[in-house]
Amino acid sequence: MVLRNMKLNDRGVSEAIGFMLIFGMVIAGIGLVTLYGYPLLLQQQVGADEKIMEKNMIVLQNDIKSLAYKTVPFKSTSLKIGGGALTVYSSTTSPVVSNITIYDSTNPSNTSVFNFSSGELRYESVSAQTDISLQNGAVIMRPRINSGSVMLAEPRWFYDEPTNTMVINLINITSKQLMAKEGIGTVQMALMGEPYYNETVFSVGDPRLPIKMDYTYDSMQSYSVAWNTYFTKTFNKPPISSSGTTTKYELPINKTRPEGGKLVIKKFEVEIKSI
Repeated sequence: MVLRNMKLNDRGVSEAIGFMLIFGMVIAGIGLVTLYGYPLLLQQQVGADEKIMEKNMIVLQNDIKSLAYKTVPFKSTSLKIGGGALTVYSSTTSPVVSNITIYDSTNPSNTSVFNFSSGELRYESVSAQTDISLQNGAVIMRPRINSGSVMLAEPRWFYDEPTNTMVINLINITSKQLMAKEGIGTVQMALMGEPYYNETVFSVGDPRLPIKMDYTYDSMQSYSVAWNTYFTKTFNKPPISSSGTTTKYELPINKTRPEGGKLVIKKFEVEIKSI
């Protein structure tokens, strides 16, 4: 009697139903992976490309330091440019990335102290909507959709309080033409001409009042937050004023000290030959 009932129950078993159940679970699993897993994988890839380019830009910064401070005539670096493009913006193009004017307060229009415009190497990420810029010896990251920027690697500016000496190193990036690269590229750069060197000694009782600096930036490509943070830390004082795209600072040189003060400005021009 028991055997007869088992045979009757087996008639309700269908291979098609089992196949459909297994197939449905596989499709549901693929759908869940596609819905939740694939965007996470893309996000991780975008983040990996951005981190790689951060390291690449710091490598290029070290190449420029070798050209400027170690008198190496030529540097060539191969790198991977993922998720975006690396572009050269020369200081001769308009608008310039930034402009720095240093003057004494008795004659604000006096550009004989120093006037400097900077070019840049800029990585523009299409997927992450983030720009990483190598400009004036610094590496800066800026999100396009939000205001603000952060300095990933600082330039060589410093004030030596014991000797009352301010040293400013300015690095200008130039190129003969607009260049951009995606994928695998080789950045070739060279130091052009002789470095510009200016040393101004301020004696006790110098009639010129505190030395000031104007920093002017491109409103469409602003890295002002990062530079403002850096200048405030380097000068150990907040900016004097800000109007439009220009911010005014006062250099920390103290002209009332018995030994006087010294301002040293060094300018280097680096030409990007190819990328």
